[in-house]
Amino acid sequence: MPHIVLLGTLDTKLLEISHLRSRILSLAPPSAKITLIDCGRNVVDHPSISISHDDLVRKYCSEEERDTLPGLPRGEAVKFMICCTTSCIKELHDKQPIHGVISAGGSGGTSLASAVMRSLPIGLPKLIVSTVASGDTGPIVGETDITLMYSVVDISGTNSLLRNILNNAAAAMVGMSVAYEQQLQDRIEQTQEDPKLRVGITMFGVTTPCVDKVREHLETNHRVETYIFHATGHGGKAMERLISEGLLDAVLDLTTTEICDFLMGGNMSAGPNRLEAALVAGIPTIISLGATDMVNFGPRVAVPEKYQHRKLFEHNPTVTLMRTTKDECKAVGDYIIDKLKCFASNPSRVQVTLPKGGVSMIATPGSPFEDREADDALIETLITGLKDTGFKVVCDERDINNEHFAIDVAEDLMRLTLAE
Repeated sequence: MPHIVLLGTLDTKLLEISHLRSRILSLAPPSAKITLIDCGRNVVDHPSISISHDDLVRKYCSEEERDTLPGLPRGEAVKFMICCTTSCIKELHDKQPIHGVISAGGSGGTSLASAVMRSLPIGLPKLIVSTVASGDTGPIVGETDITLMYSVVDISGTNSLLRNILNNAAAAMVGMSVAYEQQLQDRIEQTQEDPKLRVGITMFGVTTPCVDKVREHLETNHRVETYIFHATGHGGKAMERLISEGLLDAVLDLTTTEICDFLMGGNMSAGPNRLEAALVAGIPTIISLGATDMVNFGPRVAVPEKYQHRKLFEHNPTVTLMRTTKDECKAVGDYIIDKLKCFASNPSRVQVTLPKGGVSMIATPGSPFEDREADDALIETLITGLKDTGFKVVCDERDINNEHFAIDVAEDLMRLTLAE
């Protein structure tokens, strides 16, 4: 019996959300449960509403907070309803497991629904029909698996085109929720089997050969399932989140380039908390220096003026890489040291592996980003800063994409998983 939750700001989208609900009901199995939550700003009375606006504000905020809602600016009101709806849907999921969440709306409704959906587990189907689904969707999706469907026309009324799009969305949600429920049942049956070790690995284009070899070696020689995260900012955030949710058992953080973007203002920062989740969880972790020779920007013309004189490399027409300097590499090293010292709950399960022959495909001798002085500054910063701290530091003369480097670092991780 799949349980589908429909989020709607019904004070502005009652007609459209009601149509979406009717299509879900017509397409879902007869045993399906549909919960319609009204997360709009103003009270709406309608028989199809399962959890009303009043239900939300009375149960999930204080009387003093309720009194402030009518006078709040629109943006603050959206934040208020996000808080109430998130608390509601988490409680609902605990009591009656949810198998899919769907919504439809403009920028405000999308902002609200996506924030609520981001609080739910990765893997649980989430879909938004949105007027802003064809723009910059990074802030909407974040590190999660929200599916966006562009509405083409405004979600205002129910013309034939919008009805067709809403029907497609309803069909997609029904299909996903039914499949997800079945997957959960299968997972319960599989828990009786010997589970595979779930290993997270970070990758970038310039560290792909290493990661490919690591994955092949681990999955061929050990009972391991690998999860590869593209270190584009959201990739690092996704890995950190999965670790925090207990969905990864070990980490090969081979590609830590997102730290460079965070420190130097690049386009692919994973924020200030990068590296923390695995250290706090105390799971086997190897940290390396993949792609720390670069900061990522968009097209060359979009590189900040203060960096235009620097060594730049056009990876493709939309991505320009900037070589990190000696001082910037030292800053990256200091960042890693600080995270290790502040957050590692079990230093004996952490290893730092330093590929002295090159940290990326384009940082090896004769390549565009070769800079021995900068790379040595990073490596020496880490060696000095981690001396006598209990963290194992491995210096390897090979470059990160060397096949034997990849095999050795994979085996090092397996040894960490067996350590007490």
